[in-house]
Amino acid sequence: MNARIRLHAIAAGLALLALTGTAQAQTTLSLSSWVPPTHYLVKDILQPWMADVEKATEGRVKINLLPKAVGAPPQHWELARKGVADITWGNFTYEPERFKHVWFAELPMMGTHAEASSVALWRTYDKYLSRNETFKGVTLLGTGMLGGGQFHHPSKVIDTPDDLKGQKVRMGGPIQKRLLEDLGAIPVAGPGTKAYEMLEGGVIDASLHALESIVNFRLDGKLKSHTLIPGGLYDATFFIAMNEGKFKSLSAADQQAILKVSGEALSRRWGQEFDKQNKSAEATLRTNGHQFAQPNQTLLDNIRKVRTAMLQELNAEGPKFGVTDHNGMVAFYEQQYKALAK
Repeated sequence: MNARIRLHAIAAGLALLALTGTAQAQTTLSLSSWVPPTHYLVKDILQPWMADVEKATEGRVKINLLPKAVGAPPQHWELARKGVADITWGNFTYEPERFKHVWFAELPMMGTHAEASSVALWRTYDKYLSRNETFKGVTLLGTGMLGGGQFHHPSKVIDTPDDLKGQKVRMGGPIQKRLLEDLGAIPVAGPGTKAYEMLEGGVIDASLHALESIVNFRLDGKLKSHTLIPGGLYDATFFIAMNEGKFKSLSAADQQAILKVSGEALSRRWGQEFDKQNKSAEATLRTNGHQFAQPNQTLLDNIRKVRTAMLQELNAEGPKFGVTDHNGMVAFYEQQYKALAK
């Protein structure tokens, strides 16, 4: 090989190395979301976090929000686990039997401070669940809560047990179903986004929602009476998850950078936004003359009985889903929530 050929070979090799280095330095991750990009969950939680990831990794890792979801909402844990999308978010109890580990956080009277509950759930996951087999295959990046759901009715506040008898109430998930059945109501399954049509068609008499959903789903023209259970009637548990293999393919430095702006920080961001939305919605509804009330003692006692029975059942079943001290886990969550909600 003469000198000129050798120089060309060296130049080509250097160019290839440069290209390879560039490819390794710039990783674009896909994120699947099943709400519109204009929704506050995307605008005010996910997109600021995506910007934080890019900044923390000095531009080496970017996250691309896909133009549409790559599957139905209940599929999003599995979509991340299988790597169909690199990152997803969703509700744990869209797969209720798979994630009984977190049912406790959706029970009545667990709290209405979304920032505190979201961070408490993250800390509980980190301490009790992060090594559980059910959570393998993904790197959990954050957890979130609604800040408590409540009763909403078109014309009356629900403040006694009799107010629920025979009432058809829209709900989502097994905890809400059990709660309504034990309180004497008739649960009707349906997504929150369909509540308006269900009310309009007479399919339901009332509906369960967080306060923010009444405004954001434009239900305030239909649901004008709101019963606020101290500590919330129920809640919902959410995840932000990344394919484990994809996460491990990143450099150690980029993994640490992402974790630094995720975990508790992302869970806190989630909760802060839901608190903001719930507070704003309540102010709007009160300004517009909506009725607000709390239930009488008998109804509160009935709700507590359901909560107690479900906690006892979950504690007994805990070893089957890998939680040997379910009562201890719940106590830890409640202690964290109480400290954070001050």
